[in-house]
Amino acid sequence: MASVDPELLQEVRLYENSAEREQTDNLSELYAVINSLECLEKLFSRDFISPREYTTECSKLLGQFKVALKFVQGTDINEFVRKYRINCPAALERIKEDRPITVRDDKGNAYKCIAATVELFITILDHLKLDIRAVDELHPSLSELYATINSMSSLPDNFDAKIKVKSWFDKLNGMAAHEEISAETARQMVFEMETAYNSFNRFLQNS
Repeated sequence: MASVDPELLQEVRLYENSAEREQTDNLSELYAVINSLECLEKLFSRDFISPREYTTECSKLLGQFKVALKFVQGTDINEFVRKYRINCPAALERIKEDRPITVRDDKGNAYKCIAATVELFITILDHLKLDIRAVDELHPSLSELYATINSMSSLPDNFDAKIKVKSWFDKLNGMAAHEEISAETARQMVFEMETAYNSFNRFLQNS
């Protein structure tokens, strides 16, 4: 039996340092979201999920796509799918229209609010998990989330997610821009933002 060249058995490294690893992870996340969106479109076209389920999941994925795209700045989506040979015509159409296929133009604003809320929750959680604690870096996204989630008339005033977002908005509003929240406070904020995000998702699924 012929011997195998040891060099052919060496592990192929996808990155050489932490920056390259982060870029690879970000590209993988974008790839996964696009594939998920394409699969969702196929499921809906074959009547495997209801219009309500489809609309909710599509709105969430569009929000996740916007977040993933931010982390690979300068990436053209059409060039990306060609480079990585992703067959996703339906996903590209959803991304282009920026709304689920079930939503007519006159109802688009409500679902854009859902996508924006998902995007902002993910952005804030990503910032915190990257140890970004400065008030002037956290406040813009939190302020936008506070405004967006409160603009959704379908959410009751005593809705858990709205209360938690307001609590953290008020807390950061009371701090100076140059201040930073502590590690313990950041950990608590992650916990409460994840709880709020999960509550928001459950509300969408049950509405």
